[in-house]
Amino acid sequence: MTLSIRLAKALLSTTLVAATLPAAPTMAQQPPSITVAWFGGNWGDAFRACIADPFTKATGVAVKAEIGTSTVTLSKLQQQKGAPTIDVAWMDGGISELALAADVVETLDPAAIPNLANAVPEAVYRSGATTYAVGTGYYSLGLAYNTQKIKTAPTSWNDLWNPAFADAVTIPSPANASGVPFIIFLSKIGGVPTGDLAPTFKKIKELKAALFFDSSGAATNAFQSGEAIIGAHFNVGAWDLADKGLPIGFVVPKEGAWAGDTRLHLVKGSAKKETAEKFINQALTPEASGCLAEKLYLGPSVKNVSVKPETARKLPWGETGSVKSLMIFNWADINALRASVVDTWNREIARK
Repeated sequence: MTLSIRLAKALLSTTLVAATLPAAPTMAQQPPSITVAWFGGNWGDAFRACIADPFTKATGVAVKAEIGTSTVTLSKLQQQKGAPTIDVAWMDGGISELALAADVVETLDPAAIPNLANAVPEAVYRSGATTYAVGTGYYSLGLAYNTQKIKTAPTSWNDLWNPAFADAVTIPSPANASGVPFIIFLSKIGGVPTGDLAPTFKKIKELKAALFFDSSGAATNAFQSGEAIIGAHFNVGAWDLADKGLPIGFVVPKEGAWAGDTRLHLVKGSAKKETAEKFINQALTPEASGCLAEKLYLGPSVKNVSVKPETARKLPWGETGSVKSLMIFNWADINALRASVVDTWNREIARK
C-alpha cells in the first residue's frame, strides 16, 4: 500500500468517527435566557419562585440571577451602559429615580406589557411621557426586636438609644436603599428641619450600634446570630425570621414607619428586550403579586390580589390598610439630599 493510499484511508476513518460523535452545541442550540438583577436572601428566593420559575415554565426561557443591592445594581448598569449584560433590574424607590437620571432604563410600553394595566396607579412611575418603572410590592421599615432578650415590646424609635440595648442595635447605612430616607425620617419625627442634618447625625453618633447594615440580609443575619437584639428592619425580614421560629417581634413605633417599594425596570440597550418585557408582564399578574405577598409580606402593587388573613396582618399596612396608609416620601426631595447625607455619613459615622 502506497503512502498516499494509507493517508487517504486514515483521513476517511477520521471523518467517519467524527460523524458518529455528537455535535458540539452551537449558540443557536443553547437554551435561551435573560439576566435579571434582584436582591439576595429570601427576596431572591421569592422572586424566583413567584415569577422566574413560572416564566421559565411558560416560555422555556431560563432566568439568570444577578444578585446585589439596588445601589450595586445601579452601579453595574452605569458601567455596562450601551452594552448591558443585565436585561431586567429590580431596584428600590429612590435608586429607581437615579437610574432614570443616569439613562440606563428603558420606557415600559403598555402594548408590550399589557399587565401594566393591573398595577395600582401609585405603582406606575412616570416622568413626562416616559414610564420608567413599575412597583412589585411595598414594605415598611419598623422596629424588630428579640422577644427573649426584650420582654416588653418597644413602642418608640427612641428605644434604640436605651442604654440597656447598647452595642446590640442596628440601623441601615446609606448603602442600603432605606438608609438615606431613614436618616431624613429620623429628622422628621425629631422635629428637625429637613435640610439640617447636624442634629440627626449627632444623635446617630450617640447610638451604641452593633452594626450599620448595607443589605437587609446583613440585618437578618445580625438578628439571627444575636449580634443585634433591636433595630430598624423591614417587615419582610422580621416576619421571615419569626416564621422560622426565631424569637423576633416586629412593631410599627408610635411615630410611624417609613415605607418604600421595590420596582422592576427594563434595562436600556438590552439585546433581549422583547423577552425582558414578557418577564415584566409575568411579574404583574395577580398570581405573582399574591405569591410575593405570601412569601415576603410585600403589600401587593397589583389589583385584585387576595391573601390569607395571617398574611394580611403582616403586610406593611396591616390587615385593613392600603398603600394610602403608608408614609412614603417624595424621592426627589430625598435624592436632593442624598449626596450630602452620604458625605456626612462617611465623614462622621463610617470613619468613627
